Amino acid sequence: MSDIENLERDITSKINAAENEAALEAVRVAALGKKGVVSERMKTIGKMTPEERKEMGPALNGLKIRVTEAIEAKKAALEELALDARLASEKLDVTLPPPDLPAGKIHPVSQVFEEIAAIFSAMGFDIAEGPDIEDDFHNFTALNFPPDHPAREMHDTFFFEPKEDGSRQVLRTHTSPVQIRTMMSRKPPIRIIIPGRTFRCDSDQTHTPMFHQVEGLVIDRESHMGHLKGTLEAFAKAFFEVDNVGTRFRPHFFPFTEPSAEMDVQYERVGNEVRFGQGVDWMEILGCGMVHPSVLRNCGLDPDEYQGFAFGMGVDRLAMLKYGIPDLRDFFAADARWLEHYGFDPLDQPNLATGLSR
Repeated sequence: MSDIENLERDITSKINAAENEAALEAVRVAALGKKGVVSERMKTIGKMTPEERKEMGPALNGLKIRVTEAIEAKKAALEELALDARLASEKLDVTLPPPDLPAGKIHPVSQVFEEIAAIFSAMGFDIAEGPDIEDDFHNFTALNFPPDHPAREMHDTFFFEPKEDGSRQVLRTHTSPVQIRTMMSRKPPIRIIIPGRTFRCDSDQTHTPMFHQVEGLVIDRESHMGHLKGTLEAFAKAFFEVDNVGTRFRPHFFPFTEPSAEMDVQYERVGNEVRFGQGVDWMEILGCGMVHPSVLRNCGLDPDEYQGFAFGMGVDRLAMLKYGIPDLRDFFAADARWLEHYGFDPLDQPNLATGLSR
């Protein structure tokens, strides 16, 4: 038995001394392989007398089991050490961008949303939001749309399947329903802007089925058309980042405002570049007006006590005008090359102190 004990001690010392899995495999082959020392000893059992086999059989089988278990334990320990070493060598600060990849860019639509928010936040406006799926009341009726208005037809609006009572929900055609929800849930004074997605059945170079809007609403006892014009002129000057930008207001019609107007800004085109604040041409950029008394009544407000103004602008169109983007459809193409060209540094947050865009 002393011979088996010496053999086990020798194999165990070699297992403990193995520094890696390759060295451990060599020890395993030398001990338990076809020509290993333990395997060779196992071959001698058949030549022993019954008395010797009765004693040496269990001893050699026990040796083989103990050596196998020792090798497996050592292998597990080496694998754990290798994993620890790998993790230590591959430490990565996940808060930093990968050094071998280009930094991400902010989409022009997101950039313009942030620019508009920065401008109106400085004027004291809050930001309000609402659902993309609306009912007829909030999207049409409360906003003074007559029953036969074209916007209520399926060729202009995305309708859902009718409910059991015959009513149908819609993908909102504007962010104006948030104005209704705000006036019905908050008491004046109200001063909000409403950024969000809107949906209409339209698609060409300057229209898409989904687009982005920012609307504004002011409700109090004193606001008038002069306040509306001053607010929007200040916005145009800040947004286009020019010292002087000519503006004009033309009469228009919207069901939810009276009087209503469209706002134009002065510009000229030089090649493919649009320059604001100069030239003799005019470009419409938004619609606006004083909130219709019927809309105030629909929201539970007395038009003899409260009044206010509202405005709405297309974010995608403003992004195209300001940054010279020729085709609206490219906004939704998910082309990394396009975003690399027109995108913005995510670390440059728009603010009025240092400039909206850099």
